[in-house]
Amino acid sequence: MKELQVGVMTGFPDPESAKQNVEQAEALGFKSLWVGDHVAFPVPILDSLAQLALASAYTQSVTLGTCVYLLPLRHPTLVAKQVATIDKMAGGRLVLGVGVGGEFPNEYAACGVPVGERGARLTEGIGVLKALWSGGSVTHNGKFYPLKDVQMLPEPEQEGGPPIWCGGRSDAALKRAGRLADGYISYAIDANRYRQSRMTIEEEASSAGRDDGSITYGHMLFTRLGKTYEEAHDAATAHLSKRYAMDFGPAAKKYAALGRPADVAEVISRFREEKVSHLVLDLTGPLSDREEQLRWFSEDVMPLLR
Repeated sequence: MKELQVGVMTGFPDPESAKQNVEQAEALGFKSLWVGDHVAFPVPILDSLAQLALASAYTQSVTLGTCVYLLPLRHPTLVAKQVATIDKMAGGRLVLGVGVGGEFPNEYAACGVPVGERGARLTEGIGVLKALWSGGSVTHNGKFYPLKDVQMLPEPEQEGGPPIWCGGRSDAALKRAGRLADGYISYAIDANRYRQSRMTIEEEASSAGRDDGSITYGHMLFTRLGKTYEEAHDAATAHLSKRYAMDFGPAAKKYAALGRPADVAEVISRFREEKVSHLVLDLTGPLSDREEQLRWFSEDVMPLLR
């Protein structure tokens, strides 16, 4: 089993906070920092790639990633240039997590993209990214993104481009991950559902002639530490209900790691049993106690995971 890497969902709204986030993550032993992505969302959210470009100036060791970038909302040629540039800035420590979103159809309408085409656009877009990152001349006869003799230089820092991790829970998303992705990153599922998802991915990878060992398995986990389960659940529910504009209480019980350090570690161990080697913590709750939650996890949960 691969060694567990633990990262954190965060944001970099200004240079000072970017510097603080990076320094804190490095000091506490976290291996990666991730940002979410939306164009229009119930709560304020900054552009994901711009945030990672800012953060790249402050780290020589932490991996930076998107969890997940809504690629179908953008033309992949432009995304290929932006991501290759950030990969250079970050010294080859970038992971591009991609997905379709779709929870907010008006977001697609605002970008002039039919929401019903999001899956097909993502599949084709991944191929365009990888082709352009090769550094050679690309001709692509696709339905959405036709290209003729396009060469994009310089190439990314990582040969062939940053790893692409696919998100999603539908069969189509899982099969896409098995056929095309370097990794899989899930959220809002439990360990039993994760097992089913992983098996679908492995079957599709095998059918495509791929080595399953080449796929990294990740999971973004809503997490809240508290003196009691109830205290943690209340804080997580308040935060997530506002973020997603819905009552998140039942979902928090089902999908989040809540309570004392041992309780949180137990939930994580179930995902470890399903080959998860990269955990992305979404520390839910007010920003005012984020540093305390990070330190608490580092000092009291991480030792239990070893």
